[in-house]
Amino acid sequence: MKFAFLADPLAGFKTYKDSTFAMMREAARRGHAIYAFEQGDMALENGVVSANISHITLTGEPDDWYRSTPQESMLLTDFDAIVLRKDPPFDMEYVYCTYLLELAEKQGARVFNKPSAVRDHNEKLSITQFSEFTSPTLVSSDSTRLRAFHAEHGDVIFKPLDGMGGAGIFRIRSDGMNLGSVIESLTDLGRRTIMAQRYIPDIVHGDKRILLIGGKPVPFALARIPQAGEVRGNLAAGGVGVARPLSKRDLEIAETLGPVLAARGLLLVGLDVIGDFLTEVNVTSPTCFQEITDQAGFDVAAMFIDAVEQQVTEK
Repeated sequence: MKFAFLADPLAGFKTYKDSTFAMMREAARRGHAIYAFEQGDMALENGVVSANISHITLTGEPDDWYRSTPQESMLLTDFDAIVLRKDPPFDMEYVYCTYLLELAEKQGARVFNKPSAVRDHNEKLSITQFSEFTSPTLVSSDSTRLRAFHAEHGDVIFKPLDGMGGAGIFRIRSDGMNLGSVIESLTDLGRRTIMAQRYIPDIVHGDKRILLIGGKPVPFALARIPQAGEVRGNLAAGGVGVARPLSKRDLEIAETLGPVLAARGLLLVGLDVIGDFLTEVNVTSPTCFQEITDQAGFDVAAMFIDAVEQQVTEK
């Protein structure tokens, strides 16, 4: 098969932990041809979606890890699978990317995750579809509502709806210190909608990343544990990842959401769970493949490529 990965620049990959690299390595190990391109390489011309794409050969070296051919304009329908692995921010360029990929789908391309599903599932707001698994949550740009939510719950997390890697997350405790400043800053004086959630004390035990592949949970989560007084467990914010078997509650959340999200075209999803509560539904480029594999011995990349192969052969 021919796999094309729409990703960020390959030169920036940290291969010891990059999940997209793990996917590529497993696909190549099975004899699939690997290609790569970036968001800006796509074009729509005469009603057809194409991209400037390079063929990639893996070297097996940790740093100088690939060789690439000169880019060639190719139709996205020339590939058996397009794997969408563009990292956030989910800005308008990302939205335009999903539009082009959706057009390519209509022309016969197979894209994972489904572009319209990625576009429709804001990674913060999507949890509101599954309120039985969430802590008390408010989505608003109104300072009066946000202040009232804090007054009711006392210890609250405020965060932007378009953040990544823990950026822009604030905890305001019961004393309300800096409450007004945080609300004004995050909402841009009421012009931007944000999310407020009751603080979950179990964050000290880790922000668990649960991976769903083809609607089924990977049996281990990566608990990302905050360090040095941080409230954020994100690895990008200095959290330490520890692989753990899924708890009974983890399985309940994963097995409830898995079939629903898979039916919407989301082949790979990363659920974020703190304690017993769902906090995010990540659909753009979920990570933690290598950390789980290295620590727990479960080959996440193999499970993912199995799922892609199955989807392709069933078309």
